[in-house]
Amino acid sequence: MSRSVWKGPFVDPILLKSSFRNKKSTFKHVWSRSSVIPFSLLGQSVLVHNGKLFKKIFITREKIGYKFGEFAFTKKYTPKTKILKKGSRK
Repeated sequence: MSRSVWKGPFVDPILLKSSFRNKKSTFKHVWSRSSVIPFSLLGQSVLVHNGKLFKKIFITREKIGYKFGEFAFTKKYTPKTKILKKGSRK
């Protein structure tokens, strides 16, 4: 189920502080992956925690309205390759 329209999107209160918005040269750590990316972060870089590391994300116009967790993957993709065993016979 989605969030009620009258409540608005969920944004962690720490993201809305004025000290966070004014410093564009520093990276801020974001642990709240369920927060929606607000418009006030446009053009800034943030570090989003994926459970183990922080992933650097640059906020663009296309990313506003999505959640932080959608851009910091928690699992590493490993391509499925066929491993050939040398010297084995059928």
